[in-house]
Amino acid sequence: MIYLIDSNWKLKSLTLPFGWELVQGNKLFFIIRGVSYKKQDATYESASSNIAILRAGNLQNGQIIFDDLVFVPQHLVDISQLLCAGDLVVAMSSGSASVVGKVSSVEKDYNTVSFGAFCALIRPIEASISRWISHYFQTKHYRNYISSVAAGVNINNLRPSHLLEMQIPLPPLNEQRRIVTKIEVLKARSQRVKDALEDIPQLLDQFRQSVLAAAFRGDLTADWREQNPDVEPAIYLIKKALDAHNIAGGHKRGNAAPPTDGVHNLTSDLFPNTWHMAELRDICEPSRPITYGILKPGPEMQEGVPYIRVADFPKDKLNLAGIRKTSHQIDAQYTRSKLKTGDILLSIRGTVGRLCKIPNSLNEANITQDSARLSIQSIINTDYVLWILRSKPTQQRMQKAIKGVAVRGINIGDVRALQIPIPPYSEQCEIVKRIKELFKLAKQIEQKYQETKYNLDQLDQSILAKAFRGELVLQDPNDEPASVLLERIRTESAKLETKTAKKSKAKTSSRSTKKVQVQAEESVQLELGLE
Repeated sequence: MIYLIDSNWKLKSLTLPFGWELVQGNKLFFIIRGVSYKKQDATYESASSNIAILRAGNLQNGQIIFDDLVFVPQHLVDISQLLCAGDLVVAMSSGSASVVGKVSSVEKDYNTVSFGAFCALIRPIEASISRWISHYFQTKHYRNYISSVAAGVNINNLRPSHLLEMQIPLPPLNEQRRIVTKIEVLKARSQRVKDALEDIPQLLDQFRQSVLAAAFRGDLTADWREQNPDVEPAIYLIKKALDAHNIAGGHKRGNAAPPTDGVHNLTSDLFPNTWHMAELRDICEPSRPITYGILKPGPEMQEGVPYIRVADFPKDKLNLAGIRKTSHQIDAQYTRSKLKTGDILLSIRGTVGRLCKIPNSLNEANITQDSARLSIQSIINTDYVLWILRSKPTQQRMQKAIKGVAVRGINIGDVRALQIPIPPYSEQCEIVKRIKELFKLAKQIEQKYQETKYNLDQLDQSILAKAFRGELVLQDPNDEPASVLLERIRTESAKLETKTAKKSKAKTSSRSTKKVQVQAEESVQLELGLE
């Protein structure tokens, strides 16, 4: 089957498979608008007299997720707005273009569940076509159509007419059933593979942490130490680092809070005998001790000195595009926290434990009070320190040192006191090399995972595309054509309209009768002097 799409994203067929029809949505389903309610009417607590209200966030991957529900009194909900098996809930309005138009199927009747005003209900006139329509709403063509008609400036909106005017290919009923069965069998297989793949990111995270744990216990380079027995122990390296501080006048007390009790409790016997324990402050440059930065950067400047915030390195990845600038005057007040290429930045407030390494482009930049600058002495491998700070045991010790209520963070005193097990310099380099090799392997596996996941998503769309071209199953010339099904739907639709009209008339008549009764009662009361 060949399709054309016009400028309004309406589907027009050049050739339809035998027995198929191209039908507007209003011939196949009704649209029921969502429940409107005031904020004071809503609660997050369920009660027997309340109705649960679905919102756009409850529509995920074609399914309804019954989390984070709000509840409203029963009298605000019309009986037609309760969910029935075969219904489809659609997000009609959202600030996100990827959310508006999302559709989820209703698998059974719900006497206590409805949907909010930012959603709508698609109720098929003929129950037998519900699954066919629900699969159509998962196609790429449907998403393209929604993207075209729902685009807005700040918020994306669908109107009922957008759905009612949409054209949907309709095969014979028996062919529909065969196609739907085939779609669901193939998608179930695809989903089983996806479910198996979902374990991979967690396994890779566990693998990376296992690598770091092995590295900083000394297990990762146990064979290297056997092959290099004459390497000078790290105690001499630490002595050089401490001597540099002594020559510079030692560590200055400053006003930092003392380290937290019970946090810095590592002992040398946990590591190989050629390693030595050091505090983080001992391995930093004496002239550039651990410090935080600018308290108030002031308004953002077009020209000025770049400064890095915690928000600029999410997930340990430095985002250069978001870097702001402060004035030269403010920067001059915080020369102590100026950055140099190769420095390590550690987040210490809000989100504690993020890390990044300063590139050449940010040499002479500054930082805020929410980060600590670590300038590692040249006799220590900076990448080694960076990796050990990223390891789970070090991160856990930092978390134990967090204090505060409104803004939580770790004191500079605890950062300076962080214990770093130091191997000989050549072993540090070997550890960094092996970590990078193993992390590169994990990255390659992660890329394969992402590619496979993408291909599976594309496979699902290919299945749907073939289904709605009539290529997924064989046709049977003996099938009753879709035109006959469409005629039955028209008949059913007419019956429902007649039934609705009678109900409306009955309600109007009832209101008129009641009005006459009230008027009569008032007349009698006046005559008897009861008013």
